[in-house]
Amino acid sequence: MSQRSAHTADEAGAGQQDFVEVRLPAAGAYLSVLRTATAGLAARLDFTLDEIEDLRIAVDEACAMLLGQAVPGSVLSCVFHLVGDALQITVSAPTTDGHTPARDTFAWTVLSALAGEVDATVDENDVVSISLHKKRGGGPGAP
Repeated sequence: MSQRSAHTADEAGAGQQDFVEVRLPAAGAYLSVLRTATAGLAARLDFTLDEIEDLRIAVDEACAMLLGQAVPGSVLSCVFHLVGDALQITVSAPTTDGHTPARDTFAWTVLSALAGEVDATVDENDVVSISLHKKRGGGPGAP
């Protein structure tokens, strides 16, 4: 397991942006690491306790969606972008079928309610990514 600590983006861009990337085995036993990282980073941005818990659950749910189709023995990547009063989280893993999660499921509805803006993409190598975007003080389901 490796972790790249927060790095500052080029200040000539759209302002300062920090990110943290965590890479770990694509196995449920390691999800507690991501839940803890999510809580710590959301607390750093002064999210409320309820918002922090919502994000922890949302990250767990997004990872569960990916783990069901992840290539055995692969790596799950989670990138946290801290931008102003918002946290954008992208989890991704190589998959066996290269399909994004269905958006008409109960799990997707719950994920959207917890995290605000939610999107899923797949690249040409069948790596599926789920992105969550939550703004501090946005309330349930708000971006």
